[in-house]
Amino acid sequence: MLGERLKKLRNERKITQEELGKKVNVTKVSISGYENGNRNPDTETLQKLADFFEVSTDYLLGRTDDKPNEKKEVKQLSIAFRDGGQELTPDEEEFLEQQLQQFRELKKRFMENEQKDGK
Repeated sequence: MLGERLKKLRNERKITQEELGKKVNVTKVSISGYENGNRNPDTETLQKLADFFEVSTDYLLGRTDDKPNEKKEVKQLSIAFRDGGQELTPDEEEFLEQQLQQFRELKKRFMENEQKDGK
């Protein structure tokens, strides 16, 4: 179960085994071994993997199917828009999330109009 979930999460992030290995301080061979079920990460590495993918170790190990109920996009925005090392306030995060939703809706409408116009 660990291997399947690890590979799925890695592919969702569109990163290579080598890139993931660098993030958690193991080799590409180790990541490949975890994904193929030929090897198991130690406790520290398992926690690093869970932290990187923002899931629990229980999720990685298949003990639960529940992923954390975090808003990944907002968290990523918070990191991307740091100002002098300060994270966004909850109000700022909410505002940016609303702006992102509005942008996506406008983009969707624009793309639909482009298709109708045959462009």
